[in-house]
Amino acid sequence: MPSGKTQQSDWPRLDAMTNEEAEANARSDPDNPPLTQEQLRSAPRMPQVKVIRRALGLTQEEFSARYRIPLGTLRDWEQGRTEPDQPARAYLKVIAVDPEGTASALAMGAA
Repeated sequence: MPSGKTQQSDWPRLDAMTNEEAEANARSDPDNPPLTQEQLRSAPRMPQVKVIRRALGLTQEEFSARYRIPLGTLRDWEQGRTEPDQPARAYLKVIAVDPEGTASALAMGAA
């Protein structure tokens, strides 16, 4: 592609592809090969705080206040600047499993 030009997506063509065709097309890309099973197994697993927050329909500010996570810390996690430590990962799992119960427990302790 000539320098300075951006390639436009052919959305009608992409929309017409079956899932199998789209997967075959993705697998054939030499610049972005799929991860091997070993790479997938060794990839770090952690709660996706942004996914949890968005699923709850909360802004960063609301999530931070509700679950008493410093706003800067939350932003750092979401933007990948830092990762939650082990206790924070456990806390995020509790929030994901029982967001209302977690918020209620925190509110009761705030007296």
